[in-house]
Amino acid sequence: MKKRFYIGLLGILLFEILNVYFIMPMPGSQRMESLGLAYLLYRSRWLFRIGFGLLILLGISKAFSIRHKWIPGIMILIAGFIIYQFNFEMKADQMFKQPRQLIMLSNSENKVNHDRIILGIEYNGEAKAYPIQFLSYHHQVRDHIGGKPIMVTYCNVCRSGRVFEPLVNGKLEEFRLVGMDHFNAMFEDKTTKSWWRQENGEAVTGRLKGAFLPEFPSTQITLKQWLILYPNSLVMQSDEASVMNYDSLARFEQGKSTGDLTRTDSLSWQDKSWIIGIQIGDQSKAYDWNYLKKERMIQDIINNQSIIIVLDSDDKSFAAFAKDNVNDEVLLQYDTLFINHQPYDLYGRPFNSTAPALKKVNAYQEFWHSWLTFHPKTEKY
Repeated sequence: MKKRFYIGLLGILLFEILNVYFIMPMPGSQRMESLGLAYLLYRSRWLFRIGFGLLILLGISKAFSIRHKWIPGIMILIAGFIIYQFNFEMKADQMFKQPRQLIMLSNSENKVNHDRIILGIEYNGEAKAYPIQFLSYHHQVRDHIGGKPIMVTYCNVCRSGRVFEPLVNGKLEEFRLVGMDHFNAMFEDKTTKSWWRQENGEAVTGRLKGAFLPEFPSTQITLKQWLILYPNSLVMQSDEASVMNYDSLARFEQGKSTGDLTRTDSLSWQDKSWIIGIQIGDQSKAYDWNYLKKERMIQDIINNQSIIIVLDSDDKSFAAFAKDNVNDEVLLQYDTLFINHQPYDLYGRPFNSTAPALKKVNAYQEFWHSWLTFHPKTEKY
């Protein structure tokens, strides 16, 4: 009977550790194809807990019948501490919390430095800006814009920002940060408990596996440039309860983080090198950030679509556009883009009000290892 106590105690310890290990960035965990096992452990967690708990109860009296009763007592205390750590302190949604109160202020009231990089969204006459420094901690921020609900997400281990409509089967859904897979944040929906990948909004396991959240177009840009484009934009402010966490991420957006998961490689095409990723149809391509900084403009063709990528002189703000004709004459001078002598700013707006704006293409800045993991057939420019 005594063996049951120790088997149950060791079993529940191993289970609680593995239940977190597979979905958190621990040594080796994110390089395994372990998502199915991780989901099975999570979905069956109470069966494991009850089973091992019964073994502990069946053997506890015998375990304490020995002379040195402090031994099983100490083991229970150690097990309790480890179980608490893995179920509370190390849970993703406990480590990275959503804002207690989302504060959006106008430019005249804004307290965020204009040099900060933001994810900007414009829809139906309304514009909003979300600083990456804040998003890197929260991982998701829920809001509305132009009458639509949005879920603004960011994974700083991938350096990927995405905005989605939090709609599942046409209904508004709640999500929580459950962990990560292959170094990319995962969210769990409240209704079906399916797990969704932050990189592309895909349900990767659970009842809704294969479904996608609708993506909402966004722009990565400095707050200064965004407010030039949209002077009436609202800007997300710091959440008072999260200020200390923001401070630890202040250097991340500039590529100066020293953490192994969030650092930046200065050389090109290394795991933590920055790239611009673009996918059109079933074809994708990655563009070296260092090369873009040098050239400031790249012209290319993806899936028969001619595109232009431009970088602002601030070396932070970028945009990509579709080009109608591969033979169009394109020239970049300072921060003005000329297409067949027609001038545009670097965000596709024509200087001539009678000309149409350029058509934007979704383009993402992220770490090379992230883009390659989720776009294994991508080409390198």
